[in-house]
Amino acid sequence: MDKEALFADQSPAFMKRQGGEICLRLRIRKGEALSCFVRALGKSRPMRPAGSDQVFDYYEGRIPASASPIRYYFRIRSREGDWVRYGRRGPVEGGRPGKADYFHLIPDFAVPDWPAGAVGYQIFVDRFCKGDPSTDVLDREYFYNGDYTRRIADWYQDPAPNDVQEFYGGDLQGVLDRLDYLEALGVDVIYFNPLFVSPSNHKYDTQDYDYIDPHFGKIVKDGGQVLAEGDRDNAHASRYIQRVTDRENLEASGAFFARLVEEAHRRGIRVILDGVFNHCGSFHKWLDREKIYQGRQGYGPGAYTDPDAPTRSFFGFTEDAWPDNRHYEGWWGHDTLPKLNYEESEALCQYILGIGKKWVSPPYCCDGWRLDVAADLGHSAAFNHAFWKRFRRAVKEANPEAVILAENYCGSQDWLQGDEWDTIMNYEAFMEPVTWFLTGMEKHSDYYREDLHHNAEAFWRAMTWQDQAYMPGAPAWISMNQLSNHDHSRFLTRTSGRAGRLGQKRSRDAEKGIRRAVFMQGTVLLMTWPGMPTLYYGDEAGLCGFTDPDNRRPYPWGREDEKLLSFHKDIIALHKRYPCLKYGSLKALYGEGGVIAYARFDASGALLTVINSLDAEREVSLKVLYGGFPEEGRARRIFMSWGGGRRAFYTTKEKDFPIREGTLTLPLPPQSALVLTAEAGILHKA
Repeated sequence: MDKEALFADQSPAFMKRQGGEICLRLRIRKGEALSCFVRALGKSRPMRPAGSDQVFDYYEGRIPASASPIRYYFRIRSREGDWVRYGRRGPVEGGRPGKADYFHLIPDFAVPDWPAGAVGYQIFVDRFCKGDPSTDVLDREYFYNGDYTRRIADWYQDPAPNDVQEFYGGDLQGVLDRLDYLEALGVDVIYFNPLFVSPSNHKYDTQDYDYIDPHFGKIVKDGGQVLAEGDRDNAHASRYIQRVTDRENLEASGAFFARLVEEAHRRGIRVILDGVFNHCGSFHKWLDREKIYQGRQGYGPGAYTDPDAPTRSFFGFTEDAWPDNRHYEGWWGHDTLPKLNYEESEALCQYILGIGKKWVSPPYCCDGWRLDVAADLGHSAAFNHAFWKRFRRAVKEANPEAVILAENYCGSQDWLQGDEWDTIMNYEAFMEPVTWFLTGMEKHSDYYREDLHHNAEAFWRAMTWQDQAYMPGAPAWISMNQLSNHDHSRFLTRTSGRAGRLGQKRSRDAEKGIRRAVFMQGTVLLMTWPGMPTLYYGDEAGLCGFTDPDNRRPYPWGREDEKLLSFHKDIIALHKRYPCLKYGSLKALYGEGGVIAYARFDASGALLTVINSLDAEREVSLKVLYGGFPEEGRARRIFMSWGGGRRAFYTTKEKDFPIREGTLTLPLPPQSALVLTAEAGILHKA
């Protein structure tokens, strides 16, 4: 039996409930099987022939749609009479099946359809675009985390090693002004880093979940004074207090944000918010450690000063030391990030559930949440899961199409059972293996691993979600795939293969030795892999940077790398042109040395992606027949990038290559990425 020709289609087209059953699909080289069965729920069920073509026989089987997760594999009897078991590890002869042999299916796991294949764009607002200088944070506007705030006048200045108090002035007006740019780039989804009131430039230390920060929104009522030199008491920061506590400013900022979302939606661009619910900030109105809300109309007492404050139970105080009680639990010990104490306060739970509903409902109508450090919320696994179940119900009742996307670095399967998160930021099965394979670098640029650089076997072991128990089928098709983001070094910097961080090295060192051709390879992979490919602002313009804060450099308006910008527009256009890149099946076709190849295909056609990560030319022969290409005919190259050192090139000029007996032979330039198409693919045409 030609085991490579076996293929169990795990794409959503064949994994959804049909009445009380679930349809499964299997293909086998023509004439090689006497019979096929699917083993699930303790029973083997025969699969029926569902057509054939010149090359393959197709079988379909149905299993009951159990309310619980289903494990299954296929049993095939070859024409020689041998039995082959086909599961997540591929075809296996003999032996008893182990846990790794089973495919996994959650029948009623319904995720929104729109993120699949949607092109995302992550915006760190303070560094994207300055639109309204009147909202800028001022010098000494307040004191935070050991220093006064600073307004950076030079937009192109590199971030300092500790820059949380430095503000460049990017705002939501700047985003509104650049919607034309995002639309022309091909963006379908904006993912915003946190927007709510907060004293830092990153805003992962929320001060008020109910309102957009007026420094990002609108300041219609301004007045008061900045802090005098030497004065570190924020109770005297009257300019800041008016800006972020005055209801007119807060309401105007919310209204402006609603207008921005409406304008984005008008252009077909959705909006995802960042929700930081595990912890808040020490400035938060519930704690009010800085006493900026104290005595102000419309605000209650803060738990920091008043043991009888209604919000005292929102925090885990460890000593009875009021007033000015600094003895509270901080996330990872940071007193600027007090951990929220959900188990002791149903009022807190209800409040955050209300926030979850508020921002996906009118008038804001956002399209989902990215949940920061979502696995850390609460103090036990049991409570964490119970809370996210409640959160899902609340959000989906308000907006059934809202996506719930969690940040989690490993082992997410317990949250991806259909009743908590929809999907995750895909570090383990995208960012990390792509980075290792193409650059050999750890995602923070902390060290290099020669054993993983060009290691195709390790790449496929990590990337193929069927081998990742933490990523069931439905979440994988909408996962957020990224090369860079606000927490890790820029991918372009990683291409140098050099370790470093800001403080150890200068910002300019992050630009030394970069390889644009490798960066292009990663982007081609990003745009042809299943999921929601998401750019980090400025990657398309050639921004470099070590891990944060250097990865948060301002967008280089007027100084873009025009070749990279043109490259991104063309590869995004290709991504959007081919329907098989949304829900098309994935078939790994090759993985040897520094070369990988895979196909995406459905009834509309097939695409083949081939990556040569080596600095030398290669020639490979690929059995493309197994990826939806014809047995005899021609494959058309529609995109290619290549290069060496700092030099990089790409072309959209088409070129045909012959396919003979299902095999395609390709010459591969150094550091190249090729995309080829078979518009008349044979798969699913039976």
